[in-house]
Amino acid sequence: MNKLYVGMDVSQDDVKVYILDQEGNEAIKRFAVDNTPIGAEVIAGNILDCCKKLNINKVFAGLESTSVYGWPLQFYLADHIDLKTYDPMIISFNAKIIEAFKKSLGNLPKNDWIDAFTIAERLRFGRLPKSCSVDFRYLALQRLTRHRFHIVDNIVREKNYFLSNLFLKFSGLCQNKVFSNNFGATATQLFHEFLTLDDIAARPLDELVDFMVENGKDHFSDPKASALILKDAVRKSYRMNASVDNSLNFVIKSCLDNIQSLEKQKKAAEKAIQQEVSGFNNQYLCLTSVKGIGPTIAAGLISEIGGISRFENDNSLAKFSGLYWSEYQSADFIAEDTYLKRTGNEYLRYYFIQAADQLRKYVPEFSLYYSRKFKEAKTHKHKRALALTARKAVRLIFALLREEKLYKPPAQKGGITEN
Repeated sequence: MNKLYVGMDVSQDDVKVYILDQEGNEAIKRFAVDNTPIGAEVIAGNILDCCKKLNINKVFAGLESTSVYGWPLQFYLADHIDLKTYDPMIISFNAKIIEAFKKSLGNLPKNDWIDAFTIAERLRFGRLPKSCSVDFRYLALQRLTRHRFHIVDNIVREKNYFLSNLFLKFSGLCQNKVFSNNFGATATQLFHEFLTLDDIAARPLDELVDFMVENGKDHFSDPKASALILKDAVRKSYRMNASVDNSLNFVIKSCLDNIQSLEKQKKAAEKAIQQEVSGFNNQYLCLTSVKGIGPTIAAGLISEIGGISRFENDNSLAKFSGLYWSEYQSADFIAEDTYLKRTGNEYLRYYFIQAADQLRKYVPEFSLYYSRKFKEAKTHKHKRALALTARKAVRLIFALLREEKLYKPPAQKGGITEN
C-alpha cells in the first residue's frame, strides 16, 4: 500500500505544508498557503496531484492542536469529496508530542517549515491514534458547553477580584461570617445603600434590623443578632482614606454588575445547551439516569466524548481525558508515587471530575469508593480521592453510552452495596 504523509503547521494567517512519500522524500516542493478556504483547496489539490502521480492508496495528514486555527482546515479536508477516495486519516497532535519527537530527529532549528516537516515525519513513524470521522453535531454542542465553561470561569475570576476589593473596603465582612453569601441579595444591597462603613455604624440598630428583614426575605432566623454581628464587623474593619473609599465603591458596584451580567449569560447558555442536546436524546437519557449527573454535566460529557464509538474501551477514553497515571519502574524498583498525566482533553477531564464529585454524594457505590481512597491517600486527600473516583466514573459512563442503557444501581446485600 502506497502512503502519503502531509504535515501542516497552522497559524492564524497561513499554513506551511510538507508532503512526504513513504520513503521520506518530498513528494512535492514545500509550499505555504493562506489559512482560508481557497488555501485549503490548494492543499487538497496538491495532495490529489501527489496521489495520482505516486499511485497512493492512503493519505495521512497531521497538524498541531493550536487553539481553533486548525479546526476549519481539518474539517475541510475531512469532508473533501475527492480526498475520501484515499481514505484520509487526519490527526490533530498534542504540541508536546511533536516537540518530543522533534528532539529524536537531531538538533533541528525552530521554525514553521521544520515544524511541518516534523509532523509529516511523525505520521510516517506510525503508532498513530485512531482516526474518526468528523460529526458536526458534536461540534455545535461543544461550542455551547465550552462557552458556558468560559462564562463560569469568568464568574469565578470576577468574584475573586470582587472579594479582594471588598477586603479593602470592609475587611471585617470578609473575616467574619456576617452573611452566608457575600454575593447574596442582602450583601449586594448593603454595598448599594451604604457608601462608607461609618454610614453603617451611624445607623440605629432598629434600622439595621429592618434592613435585614426587608432584604433577607425572612431568611435570617434572628435579624437582630445578624445586625449586631454586622455592627461588630464594622467596628473591627480598617478605615480607608475618603478618596480611596470612593474609588472602591465604583469598583465594587462595577464588579457586581459584571457578575450579574455573567450570571444572565450563563442561564442563556444553559438554555441553548438544553435545546441542542435534544439531538442526542438517547445518550442524554442514559447519563441523566444516574443520580448526580445533571443536564449540564451530561451535555458536557456528550459533546467532549464526541461519540463513544471512537473509543475501544474505557482505558482509551480515560487516556483521552488525561485521567491516567504515570509509571516509573526500573529493574526491581517500582515507584509508589505517581502523578496524574493531565495531557488529554481538559474539558472532558473537568466534566468527569464534576460527575465524580456528584456521584460520591448520591450513589452509595461511589461514596464508599471515595471514602476508601480518601483514607488511603497520604497527602491532598480530597483531590487524590476525587481523581480516582473520576477514573471509576469513566468506566460507568463508557458502559452506559456503549450499551445505550439506563443506570441500574448494583444489587445490595445486608444493606451494603456490592462492588
